[in-house]
Amino acid sequence: MRVRSIAMLPLVALCLSGPGCSKSNNLFLGRVESKLGSHVVIVTDCYRTSVPPPETLRSESGRPSYRFKPCLDADVRIEDDQLTVNGVSYGKLSRTDTVIVDHGKVLINDIAAAR
Repeated sequence: MRVRSIAMLPLVALCLSGPGCSKSNNLFLGRVESKLGSHVVIVTDCYRTSVPPPETLRSESGRPSYRFKPCLDADVRIEDDQLTVNGVSYGKLSRTDTVIVDHGKVLINDIAAAR
């Protein structure tokens, strides 16, 4: 256990000393966050030193649509307020809903999303 604690020291030092951690990218906790239109999207279990920003695209209706792929196993898309995570549709979002992708589970406003 002591060896594990010592091994974590450089990670903690990196997090405390610079841009490795912020509200939108917390390397130590593996949590990234971004705003996609009126929606906040949080992805956990995403240990990266830098996270690509969300893409703003145009849907077929001409309205903005968004794609946020901060990790290899988390691909979040919002098109015309329809939420899709990793190719699975989770229905229509309300204007200010918060989406959490946590170890493969999808939550909308802290409630498990139905497929």
